[in-house]
Amino acid sequence: MIPISDNIRCRSKPIINYWLIGINLAVFLWELKLEFSGQLGYFVNSWGVIPAQISGAVTNALFFNSAAWIVVVWRTFTLFFGIFLHGSFSQILGNLLFLWVFGKTVENILGHGRYLGFYLAAGAIAGVIQILAEPGLAVPLIGANGAIAAILGAYMMKFPKAKIDTVLPLIILYIPIQLPAFFYIFWWFVQQLFYGIGSLNIPPVGVNQSGVVFLGQVVGLLIGGAFIRLKR
Repeated sequence: MIPISDNIRCRSKPIINYWLIGINLAVFLWELKLEFSGQLGYFVNSWGVIPAQISGAVTNALFFNSAAWIVVVWRTFTLFFGIFLHGSFSQILGNLLFLWVFGKTVENILGHGRYLGFYLAAGAIAGVIQILAEPGLAVPLIGANGAIAAILGAYMMKFPKAKIDTVLPLIILYIPIQLPAFFYIFWWFVQQLFYGIGSLNIPPVGVNQSGVVFLGQVVGLLIGGAFIRLKR
């Protein structure tokens, strides 16, 4: 089931949404280039969210070496940069598809500046929760999943009865149908099971190899719903 568009009319062009989609695509193309040159593992392990490194740096800064705050600041930046990294073709395509369909409407609700802050903050908070849940994890956590889940949560809270134009591919036939927006909360989590398809070669241990990733997405969903609720 492929969402195409919704029936909510936007008053202005979703400029920030277009930029987010473009930046995500550009970074992924850069990842492909690095994979061909054998440098992708170093790049992702430097700029992805690695809970063990962040929690270790915070511990050193608090109890042993104040100079470690420099490392904390650098690794904290990965909470934002890691949102724009993706580990597979299915992950980038799935995230950008949901961003295209649901993000433009949420941007129309919040306004351009607030929408950008909402996107970045939701992704970063989801990363913090993942670190707290599994501080010893040495595998990079990357992707916009937490931010996209927040957008989905905000959309569902604001427009629970909206109709989503959807394409249902059946071998060589593509059947257009409409589904209620609420259905896509369920479908969002189902499609996470397929994000390993078309994985990039990211040594030494790959990325997102932990159930804590799902926790970050649940947190993102709750953040989006709560933010729109409070905004009312």
